[in-house]
Amino acid sequence: MPDRPLTESLKQTRSLPNQRWQIYPQQTQLAQKLAQQVNLSPIITQLLINRGIETPKAAQEFLDPESLVLPSPLEEFPDLAISIELLENAIASQTKIAICGDYDADGMTSTALLLRSLRTLGAKVDYAIPSRMHEGYGINKRIVEEFHTEGVGLILTVDNGISAFEPIARARELGLTVIITDHHDIPQKLPPANAILNPKLIAESSPYRGVAGVGVAYILAVSLAQQLGETKGLIRPMLALFTLGTIADLAPLTGVNRRWVKRGLQHLPKSDLAGIQALIQVAGVQARGEEGAGEQIPNPKSKIKNQKSLKPEDIGFRLGPRINAIGRIGNPQTVIELLTTDDMGLALERAMQCEQINISRQEMCEQIEQEAIAVVETLHVTSLQQDRVLVVVQPNWHHGVIGIVASRLVERYGVPVFIGTYEDEQHIRGSARGIPEFDVFAALEYCHNLLGKFGGHKAAGGFSLPAENLQLLRSRLIEFANGCLEPQHLKPLLKIDAEVNLDRINQQLYQQLNALHPCGIDNPDPTFWTPNVQVVEQQIVGKGHIKLTIAQTIEGQQYKMKAIAWRWRDYFRLPSRLDVAYKLRENHFNGNTTIELELVGARLPIQVQQFFVSPPTSSSTTFEYNQRQYTCGFYKNGLSAELRIKNPEGKVLAMQPGQLNGLLGINRQDAKEVDISQPQYDSIIQAALQALSVVSAEL
Repeated sequence: MPDRPLTESLKQTRSLPNQRWQIYPQQTQLAQKLAQQVNLSPIITQLLINRGIETPKAAQEFLDPESLVLPSPLEEFPDLAISIELLENAIASQTKIAICGDYDADGMTSTALLLRSLRTLGAKVDYAIPSRMHEGYGINKRIVEEFHTEGVGLILTVDNGISAFEPIARARELGLTVIITDHHDIPQKLPPANAILNPKLIAESSPYRGVAGVGVAYILAVSLAQQLGETKGLIRPMLALFTLGTIADLAPLTGVNRRWVKRGLQHLPKSDLAGIQALIQVAGVQARGEEGAGEQIPNPKSKIKNQKSLKPEDIGFRLGPRINAIGRIGNPQTVIELLTTDDMGLALERAMQCEQINISRQEMCEQIEQEAIAVVETLHVTSLQQDRVLVVVQPNWHHGVIGIVASRLVERYGVPVFIGTYEDEQHIRGSARGIPEFDVFAALEYCHNLLGKFGGHKAAGGFSLPAENLQLLRSRLIEFANGCLEPQHLKPLLKIDAEVNLDRINQQLYQQLNALHPCGIDNPDPTFWTPNVQVVEQQIVGKGHIKLTIAQTIEGQQYKMKAIAWRWRDYFRLPSRLDVAYKLRENHFNGNTTIELELVGARLPIQVQQFFVSPPTSSSTTFEYNQRQYTCGFYKNGLSAELRIKNPEGKVLAMQPGQLNGLLGINRQDAKEVDISQPQYDSIIQAALQALSVVSAEL
């Protein structure tokens, strides 16, 4: 065949996800030894080792968090005793208490938790949450002065306040008592509050160190109830709100978080809170059994048929977003009423509002994401390797959701993303998301003289700036990124636990993985990979997801698995041969439970990568397939390499990397297009690649 490009009718696929795979080294001997000591399979102990758990004692505390010996919170938090005393006195004297919360899931669940508990304990209490649109995060002077006007005597902040020096100072000037409960980083100068509860102020070794804002609120509420001897009927509702807020805020599921969340997930399906039941019902979450969870008494109010346990992804992907959507584009009062009412009718009404707002949020995110991608592909994509950071600013985007879009752009392009929208002609407000080697907060500090307000941490941040400074900001961020990032960093990092063949994936393995639950931050869902699988079937479903069947042949037997790749529309159609990385999921359909793969990564098989990146164009070889002799080789075709396989009759099969179709014929002009993922073509391609790999090794 003459060397000219394949016909334009060939369907090219977009490149596969732009990822770098980091596969944990397999410590076989240590895994075997630990497996014998804790009576688990070596694959589970390898997962524990990957998470830094290498001794029987550490494994026992991790697998059974109830065995963890907890110190009293009073010993760990220096200001907890005075906080309890201040609240006890306020309740006794009927001093008006006001809670200042935040508009994210952590802040709203914290606010609801303290409202419910303080009201139950007899306090006179109300709340306020600053406007996301008009005021931004945290307590401010307006709220303080409004509280003072309303006769408030004690302010209690939740999930904010640690950096609010001036508003807290103003409150003290006005004679108000202030208790700060927060979990954010400690500023150089602490505000002049009467008491401060923050896990960042306690020892790093403390099991309470990783609690979110709702965790601090939970500790305060439980400790106060215990001091007053009024714990009956209080703990479980507070535990439900703690669990919801902790997972939705992406707090680490270690220490007390792991212990309390594991307990809370079992109680959530039968929670007495009308709002929790309404949210579960509207979100369509199905509780399921978990090995070791045991049978539990059903709650007659519950709409859930199988009341055993929820999993963190039920909150992270179903319940949490419905709460967070309100904070992003709605009125936080909706969520507070949802989580504090005992009226099931009102709870269902508020839950439906959450549902509708979340649908609007999803549509808004999708639209802004597509607009942002269009801007990047038009203006920035060719310079990303040089810039090493992406700055995208457009008018008429809702700043309540651009942080979500920033995360999706990081996932897509593999670089830190700073995304913003115009508040008016003179001002821009934005969000930032980073990659592991890039410190977002340090980058914002590097640009501090160009910005208005800014804040955040290593992975994420928020900022505002005068519109006239935009080009200077872009230049400064490029300068910062080039100082800390290398080209190899500009791909999303995918951490993979272990290689598993498809014949080992079954219900038994899935049940063994339950020992690691609840999974989340600092204890991620196990991620496995399988090399060189065949994509047997694939189709687009829903809003751009790929549903597929993959197969692996082991000792002459073919094993098939169903899989789903969320939001992979841009990678359709996938090549016929892939290395795949995935998590395991249960699929409950028509009463049947099956194990499926949730793809999180894909790449060309190693030997295919090697050939197509650096093809041995000077080498060709012959090989035998089904008792017939074939010749094969790589040939230069335009800018890329082309694999050609010739049969004894002179017909040639030609294909290029990243394509699902090839050409088959005596010459290119008369060749027909064929689907090379079909078994008859795929098998001969694999035989040819194997033969070429032998030749390459001998050169």
